[in-house]
Amino acid sequence: MARETEIKLRVADKAALLKKLRLVGARTVAAGSGRVHEWNTLYDTPGQDLRGKDLLLRVRVETPTDHSSSRNKKRFILTFKGPVKGARPSSAKRSTDDRRYGGNHKVREEIETEVGDVKALGVIFAGLGMRESFHYEKYRTTLRMPESVRWANGLLIEVDETPIGNFMELEGRAAAIDQAANLLGFSKDEYVLTNYLRLHAEECTKRREKVGDMVFRKRK
Repeated sequence: MARETEIKLRVADKAALLKKLRLVGARTVAAGSGRVHEWNTLYDTPGQDLRGKDLLLRVRVETPTDHSSSRNKKRFILTFKGPVKGARPSSAKRSTDDRRYGGNHKVREEIETEVGDVKALGVIFAGLGMRESFHYEKYRTTLRMPESVRWANGLLIEVDETPIGNFMELEGRAAAIDQAANLLGFSKDEYVLTNYLRLHAEECTKRREKVGDMVFRKRK
């Protein structure tokens, strides 16, 4: 399995961040704005066995928001993620969920593949005793640095607009993540290693709201 190394960073001003990314040379990986709407469905057993083992099974539907290009087509992606690697005490500034992670980065095994029929996939999962356990949506803009910037080769820069605020995910080699975060004005103390499911649950607790799906009340 491939290994995923990533962090999240909270973004106070998305427009300012995108401007800074353009200034340092980052460009979107897709035609047009590169912005896509994601609808994510997590599958689990009725007893939440996958979540209990720190495993993730997800189906993602990506819909481009820029329809000016015929290349911008809807995509369906199946993802499996293994347990997060490493363990150490968390800093006071981080979520209690972060104590399971090693170092300053979230590292876990990942398999992703594009699929053609998500409805059929849902029927297969149901036949195996799985059910839809959580839905979350966001808008994501994916960027990369130029190939000439060698330290950033393989680095993915993903700006997420979510119902609980804006975030930037940096995925790639740990050294590249750290260099990119520093270049964009972030420190390691600001790294967020928690997944969106837990971040959403924490936000609902703060608001004294029932924890449900992480969705926009009004679609953009």
